[in-house]
Amino acid sequence: MILVTGATGHVGSELVRRLVASGVPVRAMTRRPDEARLPAGARPVYGDAGDPASLPAAFAGVSAAFLMSAQPVGAAPAPTHDLALAEAARQAGVRRLVKLSVLDGGAGSDPIARWHAAAEAAVIATAPVWTLLRPGRFMSNALQWAGQLSAGDEVAIPFADRPAASIDPADLAEIAALALTTDEHTGTTYELSGPEALTPTQELALLGQVLGRDLRVRPVPPEAARAGMARYGFPPEVVDAIMHRTLDDDRGADVLPTAAKVLGRPPRTFAQWARTHAAAFR
Repeated sequence: MILVTGATGHVGSELVRRLVASGVPVRAMTRRPDEARLPAGARPVYGDAGDPASLPAAFAGVSAAFLMSAQPVGAAPAPTHDLALAEAARQAGVRRLVKLSVLDGGAGSDPIARWHAAAEAAVIATAPVWTLLRPGRFMSNALQWAGQLSAGDEVAIPFADRPAASIDPADLAEIAALALTTDEHTGTTYELSGPEALTPTQELALLGQVLGRDLRVRPVPPEAARAGMARYGFPPEVVDAIMHRTLDDDRGADVLPTAAKVLGRPPRTFAQWARTHAAAFR
């Protein structure tokens, strides 16, 4: 039995679908199992990393697990959700863990680096078989534009000219499935990107071509972006780290060879992703 945490998220839902299609027994962990739209064959189970008492039942009898957390950096003194998931896996004797991390993981010394270093270390210390997946920006981040596009053709986007080699969550899910079901990726850390570096402005233009609409960017000044992150609840030191990483560092813009090597094919382009998800913007 493979447990997929975050089973209704962009990566988790793709992973559940792929594993079920392969005939693998899947337990799909979600905070709202009664509302989850899962493929036939996936077994929903309640679990909340913010409620550690809910986790033993979710992890019971599991041989492998996909771990991810949406807990914002700085929401606690440490990544308590990741640590709770790793501990639940340890207590259940889960042998194989695949962790969804972020590009560069714990590299560096800022609050973001320290947070992810602690999360990754917990996974490595927990399971004899582990794989770390470190993607940069997700193509699915563009879904945040859907609400604005329902009202018009202009989208307010912070850092609209900052390029990144975004990756399709479906490609991440395919890599995760390989790591969960084969031994070829044991003890490996994968830095992952998509096949091209695009700015959000360029992504919006490609989306407009798919939708047959002339879409326009309304740039968000950096200080307005900073204020928005503060309102969201990020601590000042985390906001400073995000601003520095975004404005003063081009990491994430490089097209990395890893995804193509693991998948045995080129990763999907943003245009392909947009065509697949066009209905979400209509």
